Amino acid sequence: MADCGEAMARALLISTYELGRQPFGLASPAAWLKRAGVEVALADVSRTRLDPDLVRAANLIALFLPMHTATRLALPVIDRVRALNPSAHVCAYGLYAPPNADLLRERGVGTILGGEFEADLVALATSLRPGSGAPNAPAALVAPEAPVAPIAPAAPVAPLPRLRFIPPDRSGLPRLDKYASLEWPDGTNRTVGYTEASRGCKHLCRHCPVVPIYDGRFRIVDADVVLADIRAQVEQGARHITFGDPDFFNGIGHARCIVERTAAEFPGLSYDVTIKIEHLLRHAADLPLLRETGCAFVTSAVESVDDAVLAKLEKGHTRADFVRAAALMREASLALVPTFVAFTPWTTLPAYLELLEAIDELDLVDHVPPVQWSIRLLIPAGSRLLDLQEIRDVVGPFDRLALTYPWQHHDPRVDVLQQTVSAVAAQSVTRNDTFDTIRAAAADAAGVPLPAASPRLNRQRPRVPFLTEPWYCCAEPTEGQAALL
Repeated sequence: MADCGEAMARALLISTYELGRQPFGLASPAAWLKRAGVEVALADVSRTRLDPDLVRAANLIALFLPMHTATRLALPVIDRVRALNPSAHVCAYGLYAPPNADLLRERGVGTILGGEFEADLVALATSLRPGSGAPNAPAALVAPEAPVAPIAPAAPVAPLPRLRFIPPDRSGLPRLDKYASLEWPDGTNRTVGYTEASRGCKHLCRHCPVVPIYDGRFRIVDADVVLADIRAQVEQGARHITFGDPDFFNGIGHARCIVERTAAEFPGLSYDVTIKIEHLLRHAADLPLLRETGCAFVTSAVESVDDAVLAKLEKGHTRADFVRAAALMREASLALVPTFVAFTPWTTLPAYLELLEAIDELDLVDHVPPVQWSIRLLIPAGSRLLDLQEIRDVVGPFDRLALTYPWQHHDPRVDVLQQTVSAVAAQSVTRNDTFDTIRAAAADAAGVPLPAASPRLNRQRPRVPFLTEPWYCCAEPTEGQAALL
């Protein structure tokens, strides 16, 4: 800690949205900053109003931008903090900061950091101590200023440091029970914590926002650090842990170690993970270990059941692979939660209906969060999708407020259906009823008869555990989310 007579750097870290969970992206850098003697305040404006006094007291204000929704919601917050404290240095960090550097700079952001940001935030904060001179932003991670062309070239991938991670410090954040919970099939709820056992990803899926920052690289978090973080959250009441790794099986040996140690120290603690379809197949022998160690469900980015679309996205799996993975998960008594990019420039009305029917035939309707039926392909700055000429041919100039290259479907009925599905998903009551409403709308849009009632409506089906946060990282903010700001 700093000496009593030493001028203190004061940092305010702000999160606008992190999927209804306590923001790891504040807790982790908070620990690093406090260790360096920086006075730190945390503000999760998805749960509490931004305190003007905290803004005025800070000489560094850093906003965490891990996803599209959070970045859209951050823009008015940046304007607000700049108005309240024009002398503060404003920083944006996370996956969505470098791709949107130009817009952020126009809003008054002085430093842009991408992945592995903790040490660089410390360097920046300590350089802002009174009397220390100009901010010392890490040049390698500060995005260059450049005008945004109709289709801007991808920025060069910044180097990523290898950090020795330390346990996050969650003091100053709302209690875990103020966030989304896990609802079990019997209607009971569990308080949810969140941690990360790795960062980045080995894979290069075209549409993934991790790729422009990590470019196929990933970093392991030491098991002792992960367990310390879980331990601290269990002490705060967590009975379920979400592992936020982009792919929990990127390092299979590390994954085994983590779940075995977690189950041994915290019997009865449940958890969920995200794993690619190809890794579920490659490591099928490890699925029983997940079940035995308390895995409640596995999320997997299926994206589509159209092999042509999957090839364009470079997902590394086919429809047949997905069907096989679903069967393996069922055999292992594990719940599979597929996510989708349901609307793309290649989606047709028959193809959308085929997606619905495929999920129904696999008996996965109750596994799919309703928002997944409405997700529209986002094409952010730096996306590898722009390598495809067919994408370059359909996008318009970059929309700095929407943070995407806009596109319209060649069949206007598809865009109308997406808007209809989005409205239905936002008002969903039950997953089965929402699915049936969406399927009826899709059949009507396509001008085809509504498929016969599914047998699932006439039999008892167990529900699957699910997180109560209804929204998603690649969805547009809702009116309710924007109203909080």
